[in-house]
Amino acid sequence: MSSSSEKSPYGHNVNQTRSGIHYFLAGWRLISLPGIRRFVILPLLMNIVLMGSAFWWLFTRLGDWIPQLMSHIPNWLQWLSYLIWPLAVFSILLVFGYLFSTIANFIAAPFNGLLAEQLEARLTGETQPDGGLLGIAKDVPRIMKREVQKLAYYLPRAVVLLILYFIPGIGQTVAPVLWFLFSAWMLAIQYCDYPFDNHKVSFSAMRQALRRHKVTNMQFGALVSLFTLVPFLNLVIMPIAVCGATQLWVDRYRHLSTTLPKNTPPS
Repeated sequence: MSSSSEKSPYGHNVNQTRSGIHYFLAGWRLISLPGIRRFVILPLLMNIVLMGSAFWWLFTRLGDWIPQLMSHIPNWLQWLSYLIWPLAVFSILLVFGYLFSTIANFIAAPFNGLLAEQLEARLTGETQPDGGLLGIAKDVPRIMKREVQKLAYYLPRAVVLLILYFIPGIGQTVAPVLWFLFSAWMLAIQYCDYPFDNHKVSFSAMRQALRRHKVTNMQFGALVSLFTLVPFLNLVIMPIAVCGATQLWVDRYRHLSTTLPKNTPPS
């Protein structure tokens, strides 16, 4: 059993009992740090445009999709329609909220990586690296490869869960819960991966490291997932989640960065 706190390499005690809620709330504070705000602007603007457009389109379609989804309810569950209807709405928002955020993160990945890099330097007291466009361009191939790895991990699992939605009864009751848990885990992976990737930690090693604190990461991912569904708040959630995940990296994982397996260099 690990102790509740340990000495960090920066001379302070890292509280190992901090919850995912703590790191999510930390993200709201960290985006306003002097010197960090300018690295928040581009991810923020991208998220506003993409998520705003996507959710506007989604809300214009809900009126057609909800009756179709409710038509799959078997007769023996009709008496639960008043409970299943909100679950149906929640399911659609949850699935599309994650899909839209995945697209937004794919496009904004280089800028999210830069934000995580600059914030980590600020949190650890190190010299901030050069944040110029040339540095971003140099890292784009590696970052995009990492995004493809995340997509390859996500798609087969998402397909299985989406199939569950077409099973009468299960699709309106169990599937939304499983999708929410899956989304929470995937969003923890999505945002925590930026600082991991900045240190060239391999994707599989990153996932194994996150599992060591799975409850904390699930709490963090669940809050990000819920806020992705809230109009207006979902427009700013991307940089907030990057900042919270970077604080989590500094507290829980950075001292392991030299021992975690690295990306395999191209042959």
